[in-house]
Amino acid sequence: MNKNLLSRWIAFLPFVPVLAGLLLLVADPLPQQMLRVNLFDQYQRWQPRTYSDVPVRIVDIDEASLARLGQWPWPRTRIAELLDKLGAGGAAAVAFDVMFAEPDRTSPKAVAALWGLAGRLGGEIAALPDHDRVLAASLARGDAVLGFAVERGRPVDAPRLPAQKARFIHSGEPQPRWLHDFTSAVTSLPELEAAAKGSGALTFVPDGDGVVRRVPLVLQVGGTAVPTLASEALRVAQGATNVFLKSAGQDSGLQEVKIGELVIPTTPQGEVWLHYARPKAERYVPAWQVLAGTVPPERIAGHIVLVGSSAQGLMDLRFGPFGVIPGVEAHAQAIEQILSGHFLERPSWARGAETVVLMLAGLAIGFLALRASALVSAAACAALVAAILGGGWHAYSSAGLLLDSATPAIGIVLGFVICSLAHHLASEREQRWIKQAFARYVSPNRVNFLVEHPEAMALGGRRQECSFIFTDLTSFTGLMEGMDPAAAVSLLNAYLDGMIAIAFRHEGTLDRIVGDAVAIVFSAPVPQADHRERAYACALEMDAFANRYSMDLQEKGIAFGTTRIGVHAGEVVVGNFGGATIFDYRALGDPVNTASRLEAVNKHLGTRMCVSAAILAACPDARVRPVGRLVLKGKTQPLAVFEPVDDELALRYAPAQDYAAAFAALREEKPEAAGLFGQLAQACPDDPLVALHRARLTAGERGDLIVMSEK
Repeated sequence: MNKNLLSRWIAFLPFVPVLAGLLLLVADPLPQQMLRVNLFDQYQRWQPRTYSDVPVRIVDIDEASLARLGQWPWPRTRIAELLDKLGAGGAAAVAFDVMFAEPDRTSPKAVAALWGLAGRLGGEIAALPDHDRVLAASLARGDAVLGFAVERGRPVDAPRLPAQKARFIHSGEPQPRWLHDFTSAVTSLPELEAAAKGSGALTFVPDGDGVVRRVPLVLQVGGTAVPTLASEALRVAQGATNVFLKSAGQDSGLQEVKIGELVIPTTPQGEVWLHYARPKAERYVPAWQVLAGTVPPERIAGHIVLVGSSAQGLMDLRFGPFGVIPGVEAHAQAIEQILSGHFLERPSWARGAETVVLMLAGLAIGFLALRASALVSAAACAALVAAILGGGWHAYSSAGLLLDSATPAIGIVLGFVICSLAHHLASEREQRWIKQAFARYVSPNRVNFLVEHPEAMALGGRRQECSFIFTDLTSFTGLMEGMDPAAAVSLLNAYLDGMIAIAFRHEGTLDRIVGDAVAIVFSAPVPQADHRERAYACALEMDAFANRYSMDLQEKGIAFGTTRIGVHAGEVVVGNFGGATIFDYRALGDPVNTASRLEAVNKHLGTRMCVSAAILAACPDARVRPVGRLVLKGKTQPLAVFEPVDDELALRYAPAQDYAAAFAALREEKPEAAGLFGQLAQACPDDPLVALHRARLTAGERGDLIVMSEK
């Protein structure tokens, strides 16, 4: 994929996490629901509802009451006594969070049958008042609400329905599809149900994690709307008959429920969001104290009283944001909120607002992450996430609104991560391209060193032992004059490419290219303990390549020149030299000039390569022969110089032993030196060093010291 096409694809990348977030908002899978409601739980833990002493009490069948009055279930006569005492105390309504679905097994007739009593005693016992009738009479005298359970299962043709005490009136289109639907009900005994003023469902519809966060005010059993314990307690306490169900529009669910004078905003399913207050002892009255008559009248008078149990053995326990609570307390907290006018709402526009925030903020942070630096985009992402989460918290704490700030925040973070990663990959790709392009102008190992050590970009240098190779191509100017310049440049580029590739294989650093000349340095910028060996091996390979390249072109009729090479080593100063505007990486010192002079001296010696003793000191197995002690142009000290001899040169040059013997006689200034070189010149007329030394000896020079008058 080309760079422009890739850039166009990356430009659309911010839309990917935003679309994923929108799909989540629309699909609303269970994990997202759990994330949202757990966020709401955390809000409640940070800011629970402040408990106010509204007229709601729980008469608790607690452990102490069971210990004093006996195990559950209690005789219905005791329940009747409890109801009568609450009625006498002025309770506005008494709602039972317990069920009376079976006849009382402690009734006299049931006991007589269980014990098998007959005769007069059995008859007298059976004639005693039936406990269920006693409770029914008490229910008829008071304002009581009984509970029933609802079940889901296979639909039945004639489902068991609770007694209809409340009348539902729809304001707007009925919304049966939105109500929690059940197939049947388990109710109290018909006699008891008929006597009570109200009948409400005890069932909660907890979330997937079992936490009760909403209390329904209306359910549906077999297609028929039925009230719940909380809504029936409120209705009976007000002496109302009707329950109004208001919908927001066609197939939009419920908007509010009106019971008597109370207008209650609900979820589309007809539920009230619970805003839990922390547990308070003032909310509870032990059942045994009511029966003992020790409860102050003001704690009951005018109150809605819920009768339930906190005893663990009765298993009516639920999960809330603060932990485990008795099920009856969830009903009580819902009624407290309704009476105090305190509601948590997830408004109908919440999903739309969350969508807009996700789209705008997600796209903004995505495009920013693609263009800005990592620090700027990360700071912007953190600020946006903090603003969104803070906005959700502010909506809850100040207005009781439940807005899902977690999903947009996650979408923004996901967008930031994806787009930042894409930005990083694109930047890395661009840097890699720049690095590759830069490496065409600067040695790759120099580029790598600068990437890993940016501090090395400072001006200045350090002393370091290095080796140097200088090469130059003869007769290239004449070649340029005799052929098309473009073709000549093409030949030169291929030549230079081969020479530089060899240097890079030996991990040399390209110092510079000047026309057809190349300078290579070893042990800079990264020190190399074997830099002399590397330089010598590299020079041999470059010489072999250049000779082969030239011969191939000459066979094609192209007079490509000969490459001359000089190799030397020594201590130099390596670093960046120049000024603040521009500087160059260089090695400065006499060894650099010496290597250059060695390359140039080949022209006078007739050789292709000259190597100094400083290089050969680390290459004991090198196949070389001595040139002599050269005093190079501009120098005062002689330098021992050698010429490498490969197999091709060995065929044209004097035998190594014969040359060594003749050179030894020359170095020692023996008279026979002239004769030895004369014999070698006749046998090997193409040997340039033999010709050189014979000419020197003929001119009257002695020894191996050669003073160069030209570069």
